[in-house]
Amino acid sequence: MSKYLISAGHGAGDPGNTASGRREADIAVELRNIIAHKLRAAGHDVTTDGGLRENWGLIDAVKLIVSGRTSIEIHTNAGKPDAKGVEVIALRGHADLAKRIAKGIAGVLGTTLRREAGFFDYDRWVAERKAAKATNQTLGFVRRGGIIVEAFFQSNAAELAAYDAKKWLVAQAIVDALEGKGA
Repeated sequence: MSKYLISAGHGAGDPGNTASGRREADIAVELRNIIAHKLRAAGHDVTTDGGLRENWGLIDAVKLIVSGRTSIEIHTNAGKPDAKGVEVIALRGHADLAKRIAKGIAGVLGTTLRREAGFFDYDRWVAERKAAKATNQTLGFVRRGGIIVEAFFQSNAAELAAYDAKKWLVAQAIVDALEGKGA
């Protein structure tokens, strides 16, 4: 049995992106709940950032990140209508897991891997920002040791439709990656 935190991005009234006319926060809660259900059914200890229809804001969600618990937060990307792909943002120590998650999701949705095989290297990004004398760091969930999953582009109608048709398979791909199976 492993311990997991599954957090839904955006909460406490923050809708996240609304590129498709739907709230990113609602999609994140839905996927969080499916992942949590699957992990619990497999016998894992799972903590979430709220009940079935709620999610906490970042300031409260990051407090749930503790040593010995793999912590992921679910998001969707938004951009131009043809933007596509999956990426997982993490510290370098989580690169292999991040790549497995990204590859699994991309395989289910038939989309591309963004960045370095789906991995957004937070450590390199911070170093580049410091070198450019840009001091404003973001992504507090990752800074605390969590992993952010940008599952697909909500602004891309085809990716959103693929997610809607295959959300249970997307969740299974994430669970398989967490358990060291699959992609």
